[in-house]
Amino acid sequence: MTKPTDLEIARLAVPLPITEIGKKIGLSAQQLYHYGPHIAKIQGTFPDQSLGGKTQPQGHLILVTAMNPTPAGEGKTTVTVGLGDALSKIGKKTCITLREPSLGPVFGMKGGAAGGGYSQVIPMEDLNLHFTGDIHAVATAHNLLSALIDNRLYRRMEPRLHIKKVYWKRVMDMNDRSLRSMVCGLGAGGGTPRETGFDIAVASEVMAILCLAEGPEDLTRRLANIIVGMDESGNLVRARDFQAQGAMASLLHRALLPNLVQTLEHTPVIVHGGPFANIAHGTNSMAAIKTALSRADYVVTEAGFGADLGAEKFLDIVSRKGGIWPSAGVIVGTLRAVKMHGGVAKADLAKANSQAIRRGSANLLAHAENLTQVYGLPVVIALNRFPSDSREELDLLAQIIREAGYPVQEADVWARGGGGGTGLAEQVVQVCKKQSPRYLYDLETPVEEKISAIARRIYGAGRVDLSDSARKTIEICKSEGLDTLPVCMAKTQYSLSADPNLLGRPRGFDLPVREIRISAGAGFLVALTGDIMTMPGLPKHPAAEGIMLDGENRIHGLF
Repeated sequence: MTKPTDLEIARLAVPLPITEIGKKIGLSAQQLYHYGPHIAKIQGTFPDQSLGGKTQPQGHLILVTAMNPTPAGEGKTTVTVGLGDALSKIGKKTCITLREPSLGPVFGMKGGAAGGGYSQVIPMEDLNLHFTGDIHAVATAHNLLSALIDNRLYRRMEPRLHIKKVYWKRVMDMNDRSLRSMVCGLGAGGGTPRETGFDIAVASEVMAILCLAEGPEDLTRRLANIIVGMDESGNLVRARDFQAQGAMASLLHRALLPNLVQTLEHTPVIVHGGPFANIAHGTNSMAAIKTALSRADYVVTEAGFGADLGAEKFLDIVSRKGGIWPSAGVIVGTLRAVKMHGGVAKADLAKANSQAIRRGSANLLAHAENLTQVYGLPVVIALNRFPSDSREELDLLAQIIREAGYPVQEADVWARGGGGGTGLAEQVVQVCKKQSPRYLYDLETPVEEKISAIARRIYGAGRVDLSDSARKTIEICKSEGLDTLPVCMAKTQYSLSADPNLLGRPRGFDLPVREIRISAGAGFLVALTGDIMTMPGLPKHPAAEGIMLDGENRIHGLF
């Protein structure tokens, strides 16, 4: 008998009406704007105090992150969902907050982002496809600004943008490497020909702004501050110079509200926003997290990819801007990722190899050390168990982790749901502790030193190699008073370095920073390292090839 797929498990679920899920965290029926019986947006999030929790007790925030993953991922979302269900199962008032899936990974290599097995969010098909249209709204608002820019170029209106210094591209929610670089404005009446390109929608600064905005006025202010390029005199040009912010904010007015759904075990889940973690800051919205914190005792949230990306950005950017701080961190590790970092070929990850486990565990432990020693967070390492994992190898890895001084628990949540994570939940509750923030760097620190602090203390680099372009942008930041912004590193998720093939725990390597982009609306600087792309490509055999719609209008192959 073959094991059921995630989609088959989701279809066996009997979801509760979304009003019943809302009641679990104190939301009235009037606060829910329905998208069918099992999806709703939370109304009244702005401007009342339910957002910030200023008049209500703040719950414990649990940050789930991971080691550097294999290309297939290590089940971080699955563990996040399973931990939330497990906390509910042991009697804790719990809410989970997650990002919205992008169609790029859904149809590419990684698949959906609803969790998996018996630890997933439902309705899974809606969540992984169009959901409530938030990402569409982000792409439309972004591309409206693009259209306004090209209209000004065509009509030669002020501000007179320098045609070779227009930074704002277009976006779409799909992996398509052929659109990375292109020429627009060709053909009779086509406008002003110029070089440009596309980014994936979730890499848009508009997505970052949506996730960090604290209300409609803050959203509009941030959109107005977007830097789109430079004029012919060398001055920065912003979205407000095109009077774009009002229309852009209007397109986002519904997307600004968080979305409420549920797990298979009926734990409330707020799913909102979807910035990529290897390109943007990789965390669901401030509105989602603060709404959950004001209404639940334990909030489980996820930071994308490894702790070198998602967790670092959560702590140095999101937590700082939102005035929140986790009570504990959970680091997801797997035997297959540990073996990969220990030098085992991808095709041989299922084979026993104790020496590779000993070598590869250094990567997992590096992330634990960063969270505990740099940020002062108590951590629990969760070993996400796969059906093919051997008992002997799991015990060996757990022993290595304990000898290094870290608590460790297996998470068998894919196969058993919350019941497979109660030990993890109890351990997390035990280590949770309210504490003051401890950031990696001060905002007044020079930009070069902020990048160096991340590279050296988090990645283990020896030196940072800033390109001439990056240095010129830093000088612009200094002259415009933008050098006090935090830094958002754009880096491969597969390695602590900028080289995806440099596995394990490398030390003393050079970190090349080829470009720095100013995200003045979001409120951070993006440092692009190595060959990182803001428009991913599809693999040789993308997941899209296995997805179909049958004669009864049912989807197959979605995962």
